[in-house]
Amino acid sequence: MTPRTGSPQSSASARLVLLTLAAGQFLMALDSSVMNVSIATVADDVGTTVTGIQGAITAYTLVMAMFMIPGGKVGALIGRKRAFGIGCVIYGCGSLTTALAPNLPVLLLGWSFLEGIGAALILPAIVALVAGNFGAERRPAAYGLVAAAGAVAIAVGPLIGGIATTYFSWRWVFAGEVVIVLGILVLTRRIADAPSDGRPRIDLVGAVLSALGLGIFVYGVLRSDEWGWFQPKPDAPSWLGISLVIWLMLVGLLLIWLFLRWEARLVEQRKEPLVDPALLQNKQLTGGLTMFFFQYLVQMGVFFVVPLYLSVALGLSALKTGARLLPLSLTLLAAAILIPRFFPDVSPRRVVRLGILSLLAGAVVLMAALDADAGAEIVTVPLLLIGLGMGALASQLGSVTVSAVPDKQSAEVGGIQNAVTNLGASIGTALAGSILIAALTASFLTTIEQNPAVPAEVKSQATVQLQSGVPFLSDAQLKTALDEAGTSTEVTQAALDANAAARLDGLRAALAILALAALLALFFTHRIPTTQPRSTKP
Repeated sequence: MTPRTGSPQSSASARLVLLTLAAGQFLMALDSSVMNVSIATVADDVGTTVTGIQGAITAYTLVMAMFMIPGGKVGALIGRKRAFGIGCVIYGCGSLTTALAPNLPVLLLGWSFLEGIGAALILPAIVALVAGNFGAERRPAAYGLVAAAGAVAIAVGPLIGGIATTYFSWRWVFAGEVVIVLGILVLTRRIADAPSDGRPRIDLVGAVLSALGLGIFVYGVLRSDEWGWFQPKPDAPSWLGISLVIWLMLVGLLLIWLFLRWEARLVEQRKEPLVDPALLQNKQLTGGLTMFFFQYLVQMGVFFVVPLYLSVALGLSALKTGARLLPLSLTLLAAAILIPRFFPDVSPRRVVRLGILSLLAGAVVLMAALDADAGAEIVTVPLLLIGLGMGALASQLGSVTVSAVPDKQSAEVGGIQNAVTNLGASIGTALAGSILIAALTASFLTTIEQNPAVPAEVKSQATVQLQSGVPFLSDAQLKTALDEAGTSTEVTQAALDANAAARLDGLRAALAILALAALLALFFTHRIPTTQPRSTKP
């Protein structure tokens, strides 16, 4: 039997192709998780503030969100393999620029812009290249491993960042990325690429509308922690008494609606759209995209909450925090690889539902285990459950979305899929953070108000100064601040007790909202098919 066009000729070649694409996915997810444990060090090194580095992280997310859909279309026009290679070159240049950055503007150019543009070309191309290099029966395993590589990067990122920052320099992480990119480019020649039949044009109006819509929406979400979701925080921008976050999200949604209307008009005129709106009427595709959204919302919320508990509440180092996250990687990889291998004919809907239930169970178990006397060991079982759920979802969702459309539309699906996961990740992090701070603030102020050892003037001062949100501080950080303020021993102890209890209340509230999101996802699983795809569409 003649191999299908675009299929690897041997199992060894297939493994090498899969390793190459998984390495690309790993790199795309590594940056932010590495930098989150090195923010203060990077800020000092490039002569800026922590806020400046956080702005660079935000900008990186925005660039990816804005250009993900156009990036998918570029792959369809010039070829997926070429888009992947060009994206790797741009990303490598960004990593090298970041590694050598002497100041914040150069860091923004290298990390936020060049790496963001590179990722917008690479990620949709990876989705299409898996579809082009593997038959339908092998795609669940291939997509599972590629998706697992990205999630593992997020899990081990703090460990890698902690080792690099502690013993070497954060710059070595980006220098190492350049070496990995060179290795990927060498191996890229083994990847097969079906010729593109797209026209040599791109819908510029659609590209602008989609980029602005997604960018403005994500920017609004990312500013929610500082500005407030609905009621504006003190000195935060607002309009008609409502936080600017809501207005930005509404403007973003309006632009996305205009984008879809414009695309529908192009289809009516028999012109080439950036994205065919008919894709969004595909039940299987929208079901897979919805699950991707919820998976990344819960996943990134967990990766926000658990490290906070380990590093701030328990005071673990970046190295120990990263090590405590490793159990999640083990079950994630095991589920992503072994489910397709040993259960090739299993119902995707059943696996997805079990995966979501595992995510839900992990969040609930961790929420129940949080206690004033609890240690780092309590995260092990919940992380094993969460990793199992993430791996189960990873083993099915990529194949579900791509098999819903003809192979020639896989690059477009890749762009949409990664835009949706970007939205889910942004909302998950922002939602978990804002709920955590809101619950922390309410608990802290209530405890202080009810403590007779705290003078009335101190209570009044705390209510005024902390109305915009109590920072998530360790006991050591709070004690240092109180000692510098010259507070009495009774007030200091009362504040420390209130902070310890409030931290747990905030963490529980954040985990509760993530558990609720997982539960909500179950209501959309009926759109996932019950049978595995067994044929490749033309």
